[in-house]
Amino acid sequence: MSIKPEYLKLFVKATEMAAYGASKFIGKNDKIAADQAAVDFMRTEFNKIDMEGKVVIGEGEMDEAPMLFIGEKVGTNKGQKLDLAVDPLEGTNFVAKNLPNSFSVLAAAEENKIFFAPDTYMEKIAIGPNLPKNLVDLDNSVEKNISLLAEAKKTSPDKLTVCILDRPRHHKIISALKNMNVNLKLISDGDVSGIIYIVNRNSPVDMYMGIGGGPEGVLAAAALSCYGGQIQTRLVLDTDEAGRAKKMGITDLKRKYNIDDMIKGDVMFCATAITNGDLANGIKDHKDYFETSTIALHKDGKINTLYKNKHKK
Repeated sequence: MSIKPEYLKLFVKATEMAAYGASKFIGKNDKIAADQAAVDFMRTEFNKIDMEGKVVIGEGEMDEAPMLFIGEKVGTNKGQKLDLAVDPLEGTNFVAKNLPNSFSVLAAAEENKIFFAPDTYMEKIAIGPNLPKNLVDLDNSVEKNISLLAEAKKTSPDKLTVCILDRPRHHKIISALKNMNVNLKLISDGDVSGIIYIVNRNSPVDMYMGIGGGPEGVLAAAALSCYGGQIQTRLVLDTDEAGRAKKMGITDLKRKYNIDDMIKGDVMFCATAITNGDLANGIKDHKDYFETSTIALHKDGKINTLYKNKHKK
C-alpha cells in the first residue's frame, strides 16, 4: 500500500507554513522563538489534514510540549494512518544569525514504517544512487570507504568530495580525508541538507560521514530512499540514553541500520528553505504575500520536484 498522492501537497503546505513562521525571526538571535513559531505553524497545518497522524520522530517527550513531541497525535483522525518524522526548524542557529541552509523538514510513511529512533546522536555514512549495495560500512576505516567509493565511481580520492559537520569530534576523520587529498565540504549545522547534497545534481558532494542527530539521520534516510541513495547509521548512546532506547524496543544497541531498516515501503519527504542556501531559495516576504521553495519527494509516486509557491498573507 502507498501513501495517497494527495497528501504530498498538504505536507508541502505544512513545511511551507512552518518555514514562514520561522522566517519572522531571521537574524534576530532568538532561535527558541524561531523554533516555536515553526512548530506552531506546522502543528496547525497538520491538524487540518484528514489523516490519523502520529509523530514518531519529534522534538522530545510529551512533557516538553508545546514542541511536536514523540507520540503526539495530529490530523483530523480521519483518513490514512501515517507516521511522521518532523524537524520544523533544522538549523536554528542559521535562522537566528541569518545564515544559509535552514529548512523546515518532514517525512511521512505508513504506520509503523519509520524507525522509532530516540533523540540522541547517531553515526552516519551516506552515498548516492547507482552504486553497489552496501558499498561502504561504518566499521571500515575512512581510507577503505574512500577507496571503495573511488573505485566504484572509477575515479581517484582527490576527485571525491565529502561533507561532514565541522566538529572537534570529527578531527581524526577530517585529518584522514585531508591525508588522502579528498575535497571537504565542512558544515556547521544542518546534517539533513548535508546528506541531501550527495544526491543533488548541482552539488559535488559524493559522501556524507560523521556523527550527528538521530532524528536527522532518519529524515535523511527518508529523502535518500526516494532518490535511491544509501545510508548506514548506528546510535551513539550514553547510559541514560541506552535505557530510553531499550524502553523504545531497541534491544541491540550496537546494531547498524541500513536505509531499509529505517524506512520501510513508501515515503514522502518535504523540505522548505527558510534562509537562502545551496539547495533552494529561502522565504521571500513581500507586503501581501510570501514565496516558498520546497524540495518535495514521493518514493512510490516517483516525484522529485522543487515546488515554488506564492501564499497570500
